[in-house]
Amino acid sequence: MQQTAALPTYHVNARDPQRGGRAMADLATGFASWRLAWALARLDLRNRYRGSVIGPFWVTLSTAVMVVGLGLLYSQLLRQDITLYLPHLAVSLIVWNTIAAMVPDATSCLTSAEGVIRQLPLPLTTHALRSVFRNGLSAAHSLPLILVVFAAMGHWPGLEALLALPGLVLLGINSLAASLFLGMVCARFRDIGQIVTNIMQLAFFMTPVIWKADLLSNPSVLLLNPFYPMLEVIRGPLVEGGVSLTVWGMALLYTAIHCGIAAAFFVRFRSRVAFWV
Repeated sequence: MQQTAALPTYHVNARDPQRGGRAMADLATGFASWRLAWALARLDLRNRYRGSVIGPFWVTLSTAVMVVGLGLLYSQLLRQDITLYLPHLAVSLIVWNTIAAMVPDATSCLTSAEGVIRQLPLPLTTHALRSVFRNGLSAAHSLPLILVVFAAMGHWPGLEALLALPGLVLLGINSLAASLFLGMVCARFRDIGQIVTNIMQLAFFMTPVIWKADLLSNPSVLLLNPFYPMLEVIRGPLVEGGVSLTVWGMALLYTAIHCGIAAAFFVRFRSRVAFWV
């Protein structure tokens, strides 16, 4: 006789809801089933570019056009040596485009999974990881563009380029925290998503993506912009030969604050998400 798998039974005590324990169990189960999130992320990309000839490489092509066009223009406007400016711009645009895609996507990562959340006992962490993997896969298609620009400009970083790997880890952690935090907030208040989109548009001009930080009379003021340290810990090792300890410290501080806020919201409101979406 074939046995069927039984869904877990949950017993909730209203006097002791054990929110912290349930939130940790959600995270543990979600990370343990990361293959499901990976498969769903790949399916999302496949469906997004269904019928397209080159698929997600359209993102690579559009980024290449922006790098060439903006590089030729702003190297003249800002009086920069194009052999130094173009590698800076290429890395900056690719990293920023990744951030700019992850943050708005985080606002809808739970509401877009409304049917699944209401019908299946999947951990919310799975939907957050799905968003992280989806944007990571999309960004990976633009990575070869960096090598092309470096080869064309004759710019090759040394072993310090390996320091960009911890920066990518920090970016992934912040992406997961944003998916959990913004996903819950935007499930409750749908207008927040539009506000976040407008903030990201303003942040693009306030962050040294097209322009360089040394153009400011006091570059240290940029440390008040949380996007700058996250961008610099990846760009610095690849373009500028490294990153100062101050920038690393601020990146770790912003990440800790971000994760703390996301964890507090996740513990407190995780059980209400099914009623909000």
